[in-house]
Amino acid sequence: MHSDSAVVSPPTNCLGVSPGTETIGELIEWLRGRGKILIVGHDNPDPDSLAAAVALRHLFLMKTGQDAVLAYGGVIGRSENREMVESLEIPLVPLSGLDLSQFAVTCLVDTQPRAGNNSLPDDHPVQIVIDHHLQKNDHSDVCWFDVREEYGASATILYEYLNKQEVSINTRLATGLFYAIKSETQDLGREWSKADREAYLKLLPLSNNRILFDIIHPPVPRDYFSAFRTAIDNATVYGEVLVFNLHKISNPDLVAELADFLLRQNGVDYVLGMGWYQGTQLLSMRSLNPDASLGAIIQEVIAGLGTAGGHGMIAGGQIRDMSDDVQSQQELEQLLIERMFQALGLEQPAGEPLV
Repeated sequence: MHSDSAVVSPPTNCLGVSPGTETIGELIEWLRGRGKILIVGHDNPDPDSLAAAVALRHLFLMKTGQDAVLAYGGVIGRSENREMVESLEIPLVPLSGLDLSQFAVTCLVDTQPRAGNNSLPDDHPVQIVIDHHLQKNDHSDVCWFDVREEYGASATILYEYLNKQEVSINTRLATGLFYAIKSETQDLGREWSKADREAYLKLLPLSNNRILFDIIHPPVPRDYFSAFRTAIDNATVYGEVLVFNLHKISNPDLVAELADFLLRQNGVDYVLGMGWYQGTQLLSMRSLNPDASLGAIIQEVIAGLGTAGGHGMIAGGQIRDMSDDVQSQQELEQLLIERMFQALGLEQPAGEPLV
């Protein structure tokens, strides 16, 4: 479990204050009358990215009267996430269809500039960043950079903003924020802080139980079960490490979902999963060890190959422009396995099939 302190940036050139819950009023005053606002989450957005974006839009609308456009890159592939967007009526638009020059203010939530996991062009100016992942790159050109690595969810930061500004939280918004914290921390069982727990408990009675049930138990297509079979058939156990490769996939969210699922294997403390989606090799790492530092581990694993980030027990990465031919996939898998054991400081034992 993380400590309760928030990690915030030093004062910035734009506002002259340290970004955080106590100074959110400064950002709101700075924002007034600045023109069109764009809010972008990471590619293939998960519940935390979705809920944080919706909450930030609600905050701006209630306090300044300015609406914002919510945009995303990639696809919304996981059935739970599609159900969340539909049930909570989240007005998302593809980032690829927008003229970015029309926006005076651009916000990133649950991601950061040039992190590699969002589709915003690297040279596009970003004024506001709110995230809970490890800090990436230089942010001196960002007016508001509130990144709290100790928090389990970006949704918790937005919940605190709303509370501090005394903005009412309607049922749909409460349901989205609650589900984001629930899924991101696995019901306060993984990488949670005191702030996450407080938000979780306060939001639960405000949420719609029927909508929550529908989001958590959506219908799934047949290829969903095929992916589970592929992961199980291809999984190899190297002592306390399990590795699986889904190869070519139609849903990028499957890699992370299967990594969570296979971490339940008895005796396994680390999981590395991978899958090829539209020219990009997607990686997910999971661990039961709260001191695993997977965010740093995965950056070491794919150094020089792609981009990555994460927390102590969860991490993800992307290697772009990868071929999907079998030989290239096998060579990459073996390279990543060797690098992972080196990064973990473990001897690599002989592998054996999971089943």
